[in-house]
Amino acid sequence: MIQFYCPDIESLPVLPESDSNHAVRVLRMHEGDLLQVIDGRGHAFDCRLTAAHPKKAVLEIIAKRDMPLPWDYCITVAVAPTKSMDRMEWMVEKLTEIGINRIVPLKCEHSERKDIKTERLKKVAVAAMKQSLKSVLPQIDEMTPMRDFLTRQHPDQKFIAYCDDIHQRQELACRYIAGKSATILIGPEGDFSPDEIRAAIESGFQPITLGANRLRTETAALVAVDTCHILSQTARCRG
Repeated sequence: MIQFYCPDIESLPVLPESDSNHAVRVLRMHEGDLLQVIDGRGHAFDCRLTAAHPKKAVLEIIAKRDMPLPWDYCITVAVAPTKSMDRMEWMVEKLTEIGINRIVPLKCEHSERKDIKTERLKKVAVAAMKQSLKSVLPQIDEMTPMRDFLTRQHPDQKFIAYCDDIHQRQELACRYIAGKSATILIGPEGDFSPDEIRAAIESGFQPITLGANRLRTETAALVAVDTCHILSQTARCRG
């Protein structure tokens, strides 16, 4: 199944240029052809193509249905962007495929990258959302200083993963309560500073590890999210 993305479909039923080009020039769709469109907010639309224009394909909505995420908790990953944007884009793609609600790029003391353009990351997330047959686009925040992020309200489950063993830590799999919302902090290549770790713990974040192996930043984010989903799916199966 091929999904197209049109965030304003109910008020403006015209595919964006990239999706119009894919439908008309790549897939060679014509007037009268049927297609499925998602709005990124949990809705899917059965549509008919009424104008096969490669830059602004016009749609007629036939039916609308809810298409929520297959989990009912919220997973947020606040992660220091990698020095390589290719790795950052790969992480966003894979997190979206696995299932993520929100990604917050964190500005930390040891961050290799001090600023980031989120527009490209959002495009990567849109493509991954369509490819993985979801209809909810994850929220991607602008770069946020870690100190500012710590002052905000977060779900009851709050974790910080790091390598330094200045505090006693348990594995995420032992700490996470299945099926509950969680916020997970992932540090930069140089790890969080001791001051950042202490500030996070004082703000209620539980210190955790993600296993015995030392992981790259982007790998750690994927492992953390997948661990939460696997534990939640296992709990549902047993329940």
